[in-house]
Amino acid sequence: MRIAGLHPQPQWVLFVVADDGRVGTFDVTPYLDNEAFEELRDPYKFMNFSNGGYFIEWECGADLSADTIDARWEVANLLLLR
Repeated sequence: MRIAGLHPQPQWVLFVVADDGRVGTFDVTPYLDNEAFEELRDPYKFMNFSNGGYFIEWECGADLSADTIDARWEVANLLLLR
């Protein structure tokens, strides 16, 4: 999967758009207990990331691969969105 778009949501959730058209959400909350992610508990810092296509990286150095997101995200059922 390649990440085509990312939109931060409240409560440490990312709305993800994949390059194949799938959309869904990824909850970052389980990662916040990890030392590398603890700065992201600040909502402002969470909102500031860069999309590398195959990864997401925050200014604090925390990152998530597209493979991790693909394995653990909740893909939206597009039939429900119509």
